[in-house]
Amino acid sequence: MDIWNHTSLSDFILLGLFSYSPSDFFLFSLVLLTSAASLTGNLLFLLLTQADRRLHTPMYFFLSQLSIMDLTIMGTVVPKMAANFLSGSKFISRGGCATQVFLVVMVGGAECFLLAVMAYDRYVAVCHPLRYPVLMNWKACCLMALASWMGGVADSVIDVGMVFSFPYCGSLRVDHFFCEVPALLRLSCADTSLFEDLIYACCVIMLLLPLGVIVASYAWILMAVINMPSTEGKQKALATCSSHLAVVGLYYGGAIFIYMQRASARSPAGDRATSIFYTILTPMLNPLIYSLRNKEVMRALKKMWKMQGR
Repeated sequence: MDIWNHTSLSDFILLGLFSYSPSDFFLFSLVLLTSAASLTGNLLFLLLTQADRRLHTPMYFFLSQLSIMDLTIMGTVVPKMAANFLSGSKFISRGGCATQVFLVVMVGGAECFLLAVMAYDRYVAVCHPLRYPVLMNWKACCLMALASWMGGVADSVIDVGMVFSFPYCGSLRVDHFFCEVPALLRLSCADTSLFEDLIYACCVIMLLLPLGVIVASYAWILMAVINMPSTEGKQKALATCSSHLAVVGLYYGGAIFIYMQRASARSPAGDRATSIFYTILTPMLNPLIYSLRNKEVMRALKKMWKMQGR
């Protein structure tokens, strides 16, 4: 399919988040600081998981995949938004727009599946500790991580192919700070209602199936923790799961609000607000959640600082 068949030769225009008032310059600075904190936190976590052998476990392997996803979505959105704001240009090429759609949808889908994999990992660790090395061997972990990425890729290929098969014969002014599927569909001069309903159904399935795995895994974990004789064992089991639950809450809180609304119930302002949450804030919060609340990560961080101080 030639995705450019029905489109004009002009670029899309991203209206962005900010004007050039003093308050907007301040907000833009906050976005840059948040993005810098996200970049630093995720890169530092990836460095720690590679440098410290005690972090060479399936849980930290999956967390490193989550960091890569956070870096990907932030790197897809923030640099172009910042460049457009600083240069005064609001244009984005069709290839650039398609790339943004592809990467954002891919990471969103992949993260959804990865969180289910991480919940299964915690279930095996708590409920079947003796079988954990066998069930969660490195080959199995790599295959599950790869399957998560491929699920996201499959979803994004379909979305990009469909979105750019529609004709855009009117205004190409995207009321957003990056190319997001709902914002683009509003510009099409064709009837996109069937595709929007299909997106809604797919999002419901892609969100609820992994959520079902997560809920089932933690139900079994909770029952196992209740039956543990030792208080120390209970605390350790809950500590290893609490960070993941916090990340799940962040992801699904935003995703359900964004993707499980009908197109008629959405607004450009609401889409922009929720997109800030999952493209800028969540990538910053994730490494804080599973680092500051994790003794092993903090121990590795202190060890690295001591080595740097010598």
